[in-house]
Amino acid sequence: MFFSARLRLLLVLGCLFTTLFIAGCARPIRATALNDSNTGFWTGRLSLQVHSEPAQSFSAGFELKGQAERGELTLISPLGNVLGILRWSPSEAVLDSGDQKIQRFTSIDELTTQATGAALPLGALFAWLQGDNASVSGWSADLSRRSEGRISAKRVQPSPQADLRVVLDQ
Repeated sequence: MFFSARLRLLLVLGCLFTTLFIAGCARPIRATALNDSNTGFWTGRLSLQVHSEPAQSFSAGFELKGQAERGELTLISPLGNVLGILRWSPSEAVLDSGDQKIQRFTSIDELTTQATGAALPLGALFAWLQGDNASVSGWSADLSRRSEGRISAKRVQPSPQADLRVVLDQ
């Protein structure tokens, strides 16, 4: 009797652990539009490598909405947790990293430089997502795979150099 009760407990715990593991790996369902330049909303994954000393690397899921002048970028972990939300307007940029206090900056360039070590061309990213190879000083974009939902860009100047890759959800 003891053996069967113990076996049942182990089976129940195993099922519970499996259920929690699967639930933890699932990305929460969001009631939002698909990747669409008409609605100004995109989702996918992005990665950034900054060739500084020491080198920095970052990757996350994302939700981007708005436009170059005013928008919001939500960064999401592989487990579906929100890592941070960047919001910007012509007058300021705000970083909300959840547990920490909200940080305010004078521009989105200042915010991304502080957060990643390199100013990211978020304004140009909107154009690139729409298929416009917008010119940004120091950055070159490769839109050759945009139809597949892939965009890459490199920053060669000013230092440090950086590589940005975006893969859109299809």
